[in-house]
Amino acid sequence: MCSISLFHLLLGDNNLSGKLSQSLQNCTELDSLDLGNNRFSGEIPKWIGEKMSSLRQLRLRGNMLTGDIPEQLCGLSYLHILDLALNNLSGSIPQCLGNLTALRSVTLLNIEFDDTIGGCGFYSGHMELFVKGQYMEFDSILPIVNLIDLSSNNIWGEIPEEITNLLTLGTLNLSQNQLIGKIPGKIGAMQGLETLDLSCNRLSGPIPPSMSSITLLNHLNLSHNLLSGPIPITNQFSTFNDPSIYEVNLGLCGPPLSTNCSTLNDQDHKDEEEDENEWDLSWFFISMGLGFPVGFWAVCGSLVLKKSWRQAYFRFIDETRDRLYVFTAVNVARLKRKMEANGVHG
Repeated sequence: MCSISLFHLLLGDNNLSGKLSQSLQNCTELDSLDLGNNRFSGEIPKWIGEKMSSLRQLRLRGNMLTGDIPEQLCGLSYLHILDLALNNLSGSIPQCLGNLTALRSVTLLNIEFDDTIGGCGFYSGHMELFVKGQYMEFDSILPIVNLIDLSSNNIWGEIPEEITNLLTLGTLNLSQNQLIGKIPGKIGAMQGLETLDLSCNRLSGPIPPSMSSITLLNHLNLSHNLLSGPIPITNQFSTFNDPSIYEVNLGLCGPPLSTNCSTLNDQDHKDEEEDENEWDLSWFFISMGLGFPVGFWAVCGSLVLKKSWRQAYFRFIDETRDRLYVFTAVNVARLKRKMEANGVHG
């Protein structure tokens, strides 16, 4: 396979299965590799990143691929479309994705490459990608589409800060994974972002204020996370009027949600006070529960273990009982005499 120069291998949307063929390693001149929506299994081969140095578009979505995202893909200098969605990939997002050269700065590499293929008759490729919440077909403008889609996998861990180095990335979709931690604070540096979907994860903390500086952003989904704090209201955020893009983030407040930030803060303060009172009460009962057996065994245990202390204790009890008896008898006699003196008999 690939005994001659092959620039585009588009086998998506078929019923192909098995592992990716080792013979693909010979396709070193590939510009586009589309094997999406098949039934391929196994891990993503490391040799894709090692052998296909000219690769610009890699679409493997909609298969049954497993394992980690190989770091070797980060070495593909021309890669500007990475679509690995709808698989069973696991592990964390490689930090080195922030080194993808074609997504770090504006270049003319696409034009230079196309000019070498054969003038005005070259084939620019064709792909169906999930952009702005819907499937869209790209052909003539495919060379200028910049996308990373890792959605609907089992990827865990935090979003690496290094991904904010991708200044010209247009679409970032990390939805429906198991990501935790905060949204990177420097995400505002990604000025090329038009679509950002981080929904259905376990991200926490506030929406970074820097995100409001991404003026091209027109499609946002942060729903079904653990985010908290006020929703930014400046720049592009003033245009996001659909509350569903923030839903099931119980700590978020402010427009377009109906939750008022001052009310939420008051409730948080009240909850903190209730938690503190519950803790004080719990500690009181814990102390009582521990104090009784400790005190009991401190006394009784010493009496059991030391004979002299036991004898002294019981001698003290007997003396105290005798004194109490005498004291009671004397006071009863005095009371009786006083009653008789007053003419009271009984």
